[in-house]
Amino acid sequence: METLAYAPVTFALLVVNVVVSLFVLLARPDLMGRFSLRPYAVVHERDYERLLTSGFLHVGIGHLLFNMMTLFFFGPYLEELLGPLKFAALYFGSELAANALSVYLHRNRQEYSAVGASGAISGVVFAFCLFEPWAKLYVFFAIPMPAIVFAVVYVAGSIYAMRQSRSAGLTGGIAHEAHLGGAVGGVLLALVLEPRALGIFLSQIGIG
Repeated sequence: METLAYAPVTFALLVVNVVVSLFVLLARPDLMGRFSLRPYAVVHERDYERLLTSGFLHVGIGHLLFNMMTLFFFGPYLEELLGPLKFAALYFGSELAANALSVYLHRNRQEYSAVGASGAISGVVFAFCLFEPWAKLYVFFAIPMPAIVFAVVYVAGSIYAMRQSRSAGLTGGIAHEAHLGGAVGGVLLALVLEPRALGIFLSQIGIG
């Protein structure tokens, strides 16, 4: 918790995500449909607020816990590196990038909906990979893997899962396209917000 004392944006995001998600899950589940990401509603009914509100809702305690633990481990590092305002821009920009891809792919599917901070979290993790590509990550908290290897596997897996889901006509489950959109958004935003990021990355992998 001492780490969070120097990461006010990360702390605020953790609190808001937990409070809002638990309130909706336990007290007002009827609000899930109203504030989830529904691409059809965003495009055809101009419910643009869903692009942000959906990021504070989760389908279950496990979903919430996984995302918040990931934010807890990676958020403070990036917030200290970028500063609170730039970190906030990275987080919400990644969420918007993630949801924009989902909206584009599912804009004419009335039945599709999604919730979760996964897109924003993906952006945070991939931005971290730019600065610390060889840092050891623990996939599922058990399998050690360098950050740069995780990034490659993650993108390849997300693209494959997207194709499988679309070919099967699935309308729910894990929003792999949001993971991919958030990851790409996080990398691009990190490069814009911290111009040294590319040089740091290239130096770390032995090119610069």
